[in-house]
Amino acid sequence: MSVQSRIEEKLLAAHEPLHMAVENESHMHNVPPDAETHFKVTLVSSQFEGLMPVKRHQLLYSTLADELAGPVHALALHLYTPRQWEMRGEDRPDSPNCRGGGGR
Repeated sequence: MSVQSRIEEKLLAAHEPLHMAVENESHMHNVPPDAETHFKVTLVSSQFEGLMPVKRHQLLYSTLADELAGPVHALALHLYTPRQWEMRGEDRPDSPNCRGGGGR
């Protein structure tokens, strides 16, 4: 099972999202072809009601602890309540361009 599939499976089970997008952005970074190291997650869940952003992030870090301890190097999180998502026009933010880094 791919890293992306594991992430999707865990997030679906733990957070009952109304909307979820898991994007492998590894190709935008200085990593080998077909790497699964950099991900952007957009998740909308009523579980985030009343939680500050840092608490939401901690929930996902806990859910994805194994992946973060292993193959995942970077995880961009965009976490919304249903109302926040609606107010955004159901639009997820673009990722910035890679600023470089070490070799392969």
